[in-house]
Amino acid sequence: MRNRWRGKRRRRLRPRVADTAPPEDAELRRAEFDLRVLADNGLRRGRTTGSCATAAVIAALALLLREQRRLHAEVALPDGKHYLVVPIQAVRRLNTETVRAEVLKDGGDDPDNTHGATIFAEVRRNDCGEVRFLAAAGVGTATRPGLRVAVGEPAINPVPRAMMRQAVAEMKTECGVAPEQGFDLAIGCENGETIARKTFNPRLGIVGGISILGTSGIVEPMSMASWVASIEVYVRVALADAAPAVAYLPGKIGRDFARDTLGLEEAQTVQIANFLGDALDFTQAALLEQGRELPALWLAGHPGKLAKVLAGAWDTHSSKSNMAMDSVAQVAAERGYGALTVEKIRQANTVEAAMEILKPEAGAQALWIDMEQRIARLAHARVPAVQRIEVRLFDLAGNPLGAAA
Repeated sequence: MRNRWRGKRRRRLRPRVADTAPPEDAELRRAEFDLRVLADNGLRRGRTTGSCATAAVIAALALLLREQRRLHAEVALPDGKHYLVVPIQAVRRLNTETVRAEVLKDGGDDPDNTHGATIFAEVRRNDCGEVRFLAAAGVGTATRPGLRVAVGEPAINPVPRAMMRQAVAEMKTECGVAPEQGFDLAIGCENGETIARKTFNPRLGIVGGISILGTSGIVEPMSMASWVASIEVYVRVALADAAPAVAYLPGKIGRDFARDTLGLEEAQTVQIANFLGDALDFTQAALLEQGRELPALWLAGHPGKLAKVLAGAWDTHSSKSNMAMDSVAQVAAERGYGALTVEKIRQANTVEAAMEILKPEAGAQALWIDMEQRIARLAHARVPAVQRIEVRLFDLAGNPLGAAA
């Protein structure tokens, strides 16, 4: 449902339906995701680089295929239920074959290196019958394995690629273009190479610019001081009514585990973003005020976040901490892995790549269990009012790395 704010009160309105949805497909219509509605923490949401690139592709195709200059583009979101209205900053022909469209990246209230950047798409037909992705100026290229894209490919992640492919298919249908017609999508970012120096892209082996990212199409404003304050509220709600157990998740990974395996209600599961240390401190303070102990606290998520605790990083944002491969390598060394394997882990460009290095090694699961236990001990020292802390690590697909339950 679409909401509007009136002062401090919120009123539910009927969702706006995309104008392009045919009446006979009413059940397939998407509702607008209204960015004017604040997140639960009172902060403004934004548009991912993936949503911006998709909007630019739509605007470029509109001019290329039907001489239509659009002021806005409706971007279908990956949830299949909503679309996002994205303003188009500029659209023009570069030549008879190519159109360029530009979108201003608005990251909302999240501190985002690409906030305010111009994301653009240069679109032209091809004879291959496929949608091909190219890196224009300011978008990087992958040079090392272990990323979400293959070596040599533009740093455009799978979900944004799927969003753009869907946009191309819908625009071909709308404009009466043959399904077999292919298009080249060159995605870029003005000053992207400079912006990328403020990110982990150089360390990841992504050269030449930024990455086009996003898993939902929406930037959730999590990494702010006011979000930290809101975490305290969520922690206190989770601990209410003498809850016997709670789960803290750095992201969405681990959510199914908390619900399906642990059987926790949504209120007992807290999305803590990068602020594990603050969440533990809030927990200790709340339990002391209540004069009780918490039987069990679960930490569930990807080791790319949680393993940073082993290096003393309790704020796991990339601007506040180093990447986790050194911690994984250190544990591997202490467990007797060979020097070559340890060095490969240390030099891996992502924790996912480190997982691939460890897969063929004997005792990989035992290593991850060891890491879970080490993280739990460090966390327990910070929140002694909890009787037991359990850590569960998962890969990006949600598969358990260490203890299965």
